[in-house]
Amino acid sequence: MRVWLMLSAATTLAACGGSTAPQSVGGSAPPAAAPTPTPTAVHSFVNPTEVKTYEGIGAVQHYEYWTDSRQTRSQYGQLYAGDANTARDSGISITYNPRDAIFDMTINRPKGIVSAPAFRFQDPVHRTDHGGTREPQAGVPDIDATMGAGSPSRQIQYLQTGASTGNVLGAGSPYAPGAYSPTGETYQAGDNLYTYEGRTFFYQKPGTTTKYVTYGGYVVNRISATQLRPDPTQPAYLQQLYSFDRAAFAFGERTGNSAVPRTGTATFSGDMLATMVFNPEIDNVAGYPTFLQWIVGSQSSVINFADLSVKTDFTGTVTAPTFDAYTSWASVMPAGSRFFASATSLIDLVNKGGFAGQFTSARFTRPGMSDFTINIAGSSIDGAFFGPAAEEIGGGFRIVGGTPDERIDILGTFTGKK
Repeated sequence: MRVWLMLSAATTLAACGGSTAPQSVGGSAPPAAAPTPTPTAVHSFVNPTEVKTYEGIGAVQHYEYWTDSRQTRSQYGQLYAGDANTARDSGISITYNPRDAIFDMTINRPKGIVSAPAFRFQDPVHRTDHGGTREPQAGVPDIDATMGAGSPSRQIQYLQTGASTGNVLGAGSPYAPGAYSPTGETYQAGDNLYTYEGRTFFYQKPGTTTKYVTYGGYVVNRISATQLRPDPTQPAYLQQLYSFDRAAFAFGERTGNSAVPRTGTATFSGDMLATMVFNPEIDNVAGYPTFLQWIVGSQSSVINFADLSVKTDFTGTVTAPTFDAYTSWASVMPAGSRFFASATSLIDLVNKGGFAGQFTSARFTRPGMSDFTINIAGSSIDGAFFGPAAEEIGGGFRIVGGTPDERIDILGTFTGKK
């Protein structure tokens, strides 16, 4: 279990020195000039000097269920919800205090069943990273590793808090502690009376690819285990309860409406991050499980400011699912699968605070499997402009699958600069 925090360094502008005017021959020296005052540090998103709160544009999802040690391979009591916000209706806020290197984060998206009232990362040990003994909890994406060798580092900063009670499954437990460990990442499985809750906030360090906006994510894993014996004539079994929250969002210094261009065309390129559930097999295989996965990649948006149109294309790589205890661990979206999607939007600064639209297509190519085109039932893309003169963009999106008896939902965020 880990506890963490990360910070963005604060800097001040260098002081400017004073000088005196030269003396002329035979003249009198003018009075000495007063020292030039040191300028007050100027706040910026990359080098913050003031406490500021930023509103996030993105999406959240929640999934909960339970399993049991009788190896029935199913997820029971499933409850799923997702929700994408807009530029005017955030429900996600991030406050950073550069003096004390403290992050405060609040999420309130009841439609997505995700609520995180004002939790704080303030202990220096809240900071963590992938690799080593102490690292982010299961289900937190290793974005640089997913992008692959040779790709520039995304400079992702990870902060984590949490606590647990009781014992994880060990050699002394009668509930087959090794039987739930497939190849790949797994959530911690607990023995009787075990509880765990971990919260991770991660974000791209401002200034890495964009100066006025960045993107981040949020992972909550709640796990508990209880020994049950409803029938005294039968052996007891161990029930594992899982409750997961995920979020992806963009935040930064938004552009005033009057500073957004009214003419011209520009291309904004940058990063994309999404969390998803992908289970098209519910109607075909009894008890087919649902797992959470991330998509890491890029986006390109062509914006015509004259006719208010936005055309956005996404490309990404899917991470491996994170597995649980006592299910079949079946998955039809292998790690390394590729994601492609396109959306169109219209700029509406007065009513939307940016641009908004829908997706026209979304599909996956899967190694060793057939391609998969999503039957889109509902979708959204919402974005805003960032920087003094709309130099950058950021936003969120959602794609909901519409085929009966499938659980497909992709929720994400993106950033870009000219």
